[in-house]
Amino acid sequence: MRKGIREMRKLKNIMVTGGCGFIGSNFIYYLFSKTEFSGCIINVDKLTYAGNEENLSLIELLYGGVTYFFNKIDICNTLEINKLFDVFDIDTIVHFAAESHVDRSISGPGEFINTNILGTYSLLEVARERWRGRTDVLFHHISTDEVYGSLENNGFFFEGTPYNPKSPYSASKASSDHMVRAYNHTYGIPATISNCSNNYGPYQFPEKLIPLIIMNILSEKPLTVYGDGKNVRDWIHVEDHNSAVWKIINNGRSGETYNIGGDNEWENIKLINVLCEKIAIIKNKEKNYYKKLITYVNDRPGHDFRYAINCEKIKIELNWSRKYNFSRGLDQTISWYIENTEWMNNIKK
Repeated sequence: MRKGIREMRKLKNIMVTGGCGFIGSNFIYYLFSKTEFSGCIINVDKLTYAGNEENLSLIELLYGGVTYFFNKIDICNTLEINKLFDVFDIDTIVHFAAESHVDRSISGPGEFINTNILGTYSLLEVARERWRGRTDVLFHHISTDEVYGSLENNGFFFEGTPYNPKSPYSASKASSDHMVRAYNHTYGIPATISNCSNNYGPYQFPEKLIPLIIMNILSEKPLTVYGDGKNVRDWIHVEDHNSAVWKIINNGRSGETYNIGGDNEWENIKLINVLCEKIAIIKNKEKNYYKKLITYVNDRPGHDFRYAINCEKIKIELNWSRKYNFSRGLDQTISWYIENTEWMNNIKK
């Protein structure tokens, strides 16, 4: 990518793609509640199964039609995306929209190719045309640590770690990362990329590990564990992730990649046991009561063993740091799902 100095960015009209999804909706809440951003947010979401307009009902109530504008649009539809550029002087794109569940990519990779690769290409093409010659704009691409492949017991992913994707999902994200770099280098589009570890927090669709386990514990359904459960993931609270994204789009250097991690590695089975114990306390059950629900199944194809991110670059260069203690973050997350049973029931339907 074209390595550049920090430009003076306007950040007046931010297009957030996938803004009704888990991380995207939390990012929009973060902008309104935790920053001094005073411009407009243009949320573009196709509303697939993981996109839920209900996630932002409060934002719509408080800011809808004033500084928040929702548009049900497929990011591949360049005609409709261009219309938004006609209405708003969009100077920043924060691109969250993606198919993101590994299991779904194994059973049906086509949607991942369409959304993650072609969708990113479509947005880049609009940006190339509309931002021709401008340096006060930014295309920020949200990616994943999974593009780096799998680690053994030691070592970390760095920004310069060679890509080695192992699933259709990670391969599609790796392709989109390369596309962003190519448009930055070839056409000069100001662009940054962030590769983040596993997120958790409110509004997460319950196909992902933490909300799935919480919901199944509450319903006393089997807690499915792949293989021996010793696969390791690095966990970060979604608000900490979004605070890092905010740092990048304000002060990150065009052409740079920033890793965002939690410095918080957990074996899947150990994390599931902790969730069982925490919910047992809340429900006044014996400590190990819910652990009887743990059910081991055959490992999934190509299951990466360990992810671990080194994120010293963003800490040093952009003075970013995490705020959430993992135990406290889990407590808050569990409480959110328990207190939002209507949201959970709507998702189940």
